Amino acid sequence: MATVTIYWHYFLQFLKASMVYKADFFASVFAGILSSASGLIFVLALIDGKVVPALAGWSRAEVLLIYGFSMVASGLFSMVSRNIYGFSERYIIEGEFDRVLLRPLNSLAQVVFDAFHLEGLGTAIFGAVIVSIFARDAGLRFSPATCLWLVLAAISGAVILMSVFVILAATAFHFEDRIGIAPPFYNLITFARYPAEVYSRRMQFFLSFIVPFAFTSFYPVAVLLGKGEYAWLGWFTPLVALCCALLAGAFWRFGVSRYMSTGS
Repeated sequence: MATVTIYWHYFLQFLKASMVYKADFFASVFAGILSSASGLIFVLALIDGKVVPALAGWSRAEVLLIYGFSMVASGLFSMVSRNIYGFSERYIIEGEFDRVLLRPLNSLAQVVFDAFHLEGLGTAIFGAVIVSIFARDAGLRFSPATCLWLVLAAISGAVILMSVFVILAATAFHFEDRIGIAPPFYNLITFARYPAEVYSRRMQFFLSFIVPFAFTSFYPVAVLLGKGEYAWLGWFTPLVALCCALLAGAFWRFGVSRYMSTGS
């Protein structure tokens, strides 16, 4: 419990520092909303309900439901991934990981809670709004069970994304590179914002079982919509998140065990 309190104070300190300039804080959140809105405009233009009324058999409302839900999960992930994305340059090459190891706290938690990406909050909020707007047209009716699944699946999706990028960040312990290998995988997140059927079988397999980004939005929404052929896989979303988290923890611990100080 004491450890959780410490991490909570990490967040409070960052929030206090951010709120010193309140205009910047709210501008960051608003920037996240605008960025998400630009992507939504593209989807609305792609599926206008007349010329292209559906996408791979998924209606306009269903596609937008997947898109909105993906933004909730990716927004939550974005809030806590700031240092993970730039881990190699800041912590390995610049030597800040030595400071982390001097503290009697979990090294990964220290890296994660040392800074936050406020724009992610705006993305998550905007995604939740999109889900609420298009849920009825997609045939989704909110109930306590539905809301519980939405929360559980969104958190699970964020955990999956975080786990993948922790694994990628852990490679920096073995191969020092300022940019790292995360950027190409970061672009793959957008693939999860559309029905898996728009991709080839190989790509569907890749997004489901190699880099399981499809479990961050497509499969959980398939559960809600009762898409039988995909819904059964969607129920495994929390389990996939747990497995990814355990694997990421193992990769991180192995990387830390091989870490050599900068000596500076």
